[in-house]
Amino acid sequence: MDSDNSEFLNSLLRKLSKINYIKPGDVPNIDLYMDQVTTFMDDHLSDVKRYADDKILTKTMINNYTKNDLLPPPVKKKYSKDHIYMLAFIYYFKSILSISDIQKLLTPLTENFFGDHGDSSLDAIYKEIYRLEKSQLSNISKDVFTQFKLSEDAFKNIENKDEQHFMQLFTFVSLLSFDVYMKKNIIENIIDELSPKQNTSDNKENENEKDKKKI
Repeated sequence: MDSDNSEFLNSLLRKLSKINYIKPGDVPNIDLYMDQVTTFMDDHLSDVKRYADDKILTKTMINNYTKNDLLPPPVKKKYSKDHIYMLAFIYYFKSILSISDIQKLLTPLTENFFGDHGDSSLDAIYKEIYRLEKSQLSNISKDVFTQFKLSEDAFKNIENKDEQHFMQLFTFVSLLSFDVYMKKNIIENIIDELSPKQNTSDNKENENEKDKKKI
């Protein structure tokens, strides 16, 4: 690996390590109005903006999430700690999943753990997932390094250095994209596996309602 490539890779890995997250301890314990929610999200996810004028979250987005049953409605125009957790999940999922898939994934979470429901809580769930994801950062860095090395070893037969450099970067992007593509397919298969179970549960609830009406 020459010095230029080494510095390029190191800069990528440094950016990866510095990407901001919504840490569990950062989420306020008090309810927030919509403007406060958008400000909070923007402040804590500013590092992931590709362009300075990109919006992390807008009022329109929040309203659409509520309309599409991704996010429970606010109480007296205020959003709770659990709302922030749900918005964080939506933010991370929406870059690779459709709205309908996110809805299928989050509906059981909302029904069983949002607010005072369930034996566990969204707070405990978010903390555990955050802990596990943080522990994977070193593995992700190693994987990126491996794919970069594979790309660097490709197209050595191209004599034009600019063309060779482009093709190696194109290979790197292709390998990273293939990794995302394969994992996206796995995620979609998992969601499809969840869907029949949810439909069965919904059908049972409908049958119970019909039985009550007969009584």
